[in-house]
Amino acid sequence: MKKAVVLLSGGLDSATALAMARAQGFACYALSMDYGQRHLAELNAARRVALSLGVVEHRIVPVPLDAFGGSALTDPDIPVPASGGEGIPVTYVPARNTIFLSLALGWAEVVEARDIFIGVNAVDYSGYPDCRPEFIAAFEEMANLATKAGVEGERCRIQAPLIRLTKAEIVREGARLGVDYGVTVSCYQADESGYACGNCDACHLRARGFVQAGVPDPTRYQNGGASLLPTA
Repeated sequence: MKKAVVLLSGGLDSATALAMARAQGFACYALSMDYGQRHLAELNAARRVALSLGVVEHRIVPVPLDAFGGSALTDPDIPVPASGGEGIPVTYVPARNTIFLSLALGWAEVVEARDIFIGVNAVDYSGYPDCRPEFIAAFEEMANLATKAGVEGERCRIQAPLIRLTKAEIVREGARLGVDYGVTVSCYQADESGYACGNCDACHLRARGFVQAGVPDPTRYQNGGASLLPTA
């Protein structure tokens, strides 16, 4: 069976990307990162997603990006904003996807996987530079220059199946594939039990996606925060 390494954060997008990889017939090796993020709820969610979707192996690798900070997701002194605002938001983690894809590339070489899946999206997203098609294409080119497999003609493919989909389209596709979104966590500041804040940009994007997809939203919110979210 063909193999793929799938970057799995525990959120809605990465869970959908994993389901899509499985639907394409890949034996999936899920890779999650403990990068010093604000909470561990998303890693607990990643464990649940990996179990529910039946991966071959799930690894959680420590990558202490909080040693550098520079992001509201890794530096507790930088508050998480209620919305993305103008420009690249403070929730952008410097070089995160570059580092994550590099580690996925290393594991892919070891298990002889030629495909790496990442759930980045460039339509309904927060404006991160490392979620754009240009970045994915450039990383794939670099990967095939930098690896033994690439030099020997076994090209690596960086698959970003969600990159041109709206959040509603992502939700509908995941629902069609049987993803249990109730076990996922997307919130930037979820509590220890995985309850979402209902106020951050990630919560807003997720909530709109379910509404526009016409799919019931299973997200659990702190203090009934769901009532604060947009309905269109």
